Amino acid sequence: MPAARGRSATLGGVSGPAPVVVVGAGPVGTTAALLLARRGLDVLLVDRRRHPYGLPRAVHLDDEALRALADAGVAGEFLARSRPMAGLRLLDARHRVLAEFRRRPDAGRHGWPQASMFHQPDLEDVLRAAVARSPRIEVCRGAELVGAEEADRCVTVTLRDPDTGARRDVVASAVLGCDGARSTVRDLVGARMRDLGRPDRWLVADLRSTAPLPVWPGVHQVCDPARAATFMPVSGDRYRFEARLLPGERPGDVDLPGLLDPFGARDAEVVRAAEYVHRAQVADRWRRGRVLLAGDAAHLTPPFVGQGLGLGLRDVHQLAWKVADVVTGAAGEDLLDTHQAERAPHARALVRLAALVGRLMTGGGAAAAPVRRAVLAAVGRVPALAAYATDSRTPALRRGPLVDRRGRAGRRLAGTLVPRARVRVDGRECRLDDVLGSGPAVLELAGGALVVGAGGRRRAVEDVDGALTAWLRAGRAARVTVRPDRIVGSAR
Repeated sequence: MPAARGRSATLGGVSGPAPVVVVGAGPVGTTAALLLARRGLDVLLVDRRRHPYGLPRAVHLDDEALRALADAGVAGEFLARSRPMAGLRLLDARHRVLAEFRRRPDAGRHGWPQASMFHQPDLEDVLRAAVARSPRIEVCRGAELVGAEEADRCVTVTLRDPDTGARRDVVASAVLGCDGARSTVRDLVGARMRDLGRPDRWLVADLRSTAPLPVWPGVHQVCDPARAATFMPVSGDRYRFEARLLPGERPGDVDLPGLLDPFGARDAEVVRAAEYVHRAQVADRWRRGRVLLAGDAAHLTPPFVGQGLGLGLRDVHQLAWKVADVVTGAAGEDLLDTHQAERAPHARALVRLAALVGRLMTGGGAAAAPVRRAVLAAVGRVPALAAYATDSRTPALRRGPLVDRRGRAGRRLAGTLVPRARVRVDGRECRLDDVLGSGPAVLELAGGALVVGAGGRRRAVEDVDGALTAWLRAGRAARVTVRPDRIVGSAR
């Protein structure tokens, strides 16, 4: 179990807490490691694979999830290797357009495209490079977690080399299980996945084309109950095609060139074609002591609203500061109770939404086709409904110890992300996150002027384009508290 970088638990001559062990070096685990390291914690990033997986899985991220990559320090590099998503086009069985929902090409409320398409290995390259630059992160590949025992606010984890069987124990201050759908950490905390819908078998094909394909640049969803399918340009010369498998059908039985032909992709190179089982599940338990779950270890979602990876990034963005505060003694252990209390309902809401959208777009049999066409035509004629179809905002967190949703302003804003608006402070233009810092903050609107209190300082900020002031006034709030994960804790 060689480590990618050797270093002691003492950095800069100052002894600190035992490292946090993050299990799983995919995008969620690697982002978690970066977020923790940027908060001053040592991290041991463990993965059972000796080499990165290398094949694409996720292809979509929204601008809310990008807040996690921004705080991990890699949003700019990610955006340079992705492309904005143009929107969604719903097609019938004959590929006639039922409805089209375009996304504006300019930046959304957080300063980025509302949705970005990307090749997952590109994102993982960016994350690995950032990990390599961090002196606080040690990477251990070829090691699987087989045991975790907690005592005295530490967790002793047992790592095993899957090839040789060699074992070693590591004392950790906390353990984050980001080890995917077949999570061993989930088993160790005694959690079970609860079904929120039936599993669905799909053929997933990743394609490349040397010449750009003559297709609309957004996502195409074929709403055909007999053969539901999805086609989307990803980034560069890459494309993704997915088709529901029929009962008893195997991937090799599918006429893939024939299904690709309507998109002009019959002759595209098939990089990989494999069966995926889309599941709708959420774990019934996310924590045992200082061992916590995140990402696919905690929830699995159908792909219809593109939230698989985004949910995992939200998990670790909202968890990293809590773990850091508990490990350093800035907060009590009960802060970790809020992880499942906040994230599980949010995950369930989005998993159920994805399952519902899938049924609405692809279910109901042949009799549902004319109804679907009429409903979608009506939706397309109502601007507010059409805008909702492309809105990247997800449900607010529920009321709890860290989310005060009392009062009119609280019910409107608490539990939502504060906009990453453009502001000017001390003559310099930047984004609000640069002023908020990495800890809790307060944003106030007094006499038409905006003031940010963060890190023991109060500074007047100029709202460059008025978006932040408009957001506060629409929420009927003059003062909001902002958590370290950029979520509004309270609004008055």
